[in-house]
Amino acid sequence: MVVTPPAAAGVLAMGEGRGDIPIISEVSQEGRLTEHDLPTNVDASHLKKRSWGLLVPGIVGGTLVAVYAVATPFLTPALRKICLPFVPATSNQIENVLKMLRCRSGSLVDLGSGDGRIVIAAAKEGFRAVGYELNPWLVWYSRYRAWREGVHDAAKFYVSDLWKMPQLEKKLQLELEDDARVIACRFPFPHWIPDHITGEGIDTVWAYDSKTFKESEKSCPKPVPKVHLY
Repeated sequence: MVVTPPAAAGVLAMGEGRGDIPIISEVSQEGRLTEHDLPTNVDASHLKKRSWGLLVPGIVGGTLVAVYAVATPFLTPALRKICLPFVPATSNQIENVLKMLRCRSGSLVDLGSGDGRIVIAAAKEGFRAVGYELNPWLVWYSRYRAWREGVHDAAKFYVSDLWKMPQLEKKLQLELEDDARVIACRFPFPHWIPDHITGEGIDTVWAYDSKTFKESEKSCPKPVPKVHLY
């Protein structure tokens, strides 16, 4: 039903919409619909589509950013000149490390502690254990595991970049006490002769006593500088 408007005023026109929903719109003096004349159900549908059009790209973009933030610390070590990606320690490897620590006490430092398995296992054996790891996600997870295992007071974890250290063999020779022991997992030191070896394959563990590699360093002949005579 449409009511003919007076000459000087606009009116409301009511007609049948979709189904039984009436559509009410304002008619101008010239008999044309104004900019506010779109049906309410059409406006809602348009806004809904527009909201989805903004929401979906936002979700996809946020997901990609999250994946990049999480994956980058894991993939970066594999892209270095010396590839050392994160590989969790096996139960056999942890057992082999603990064998090398028997009858010893004090402090333990794990360089490249990963998810903290060795540090936590050492803390349970009474060591004051500290882990240094490049990947911040693994450090946070290690702290959570230490708290869950009840050894968070004895097991500490910190974010640190091993690649920024000086040559590790030289540093250990200069700074370790004579009764210290260095344990290498999966990758032996290239210039040291191990005092003990246990395990096989990826579970192999090499133990180096500080007194041994310090003495070998002293016994090695020093290079004689060349003298040029003019």
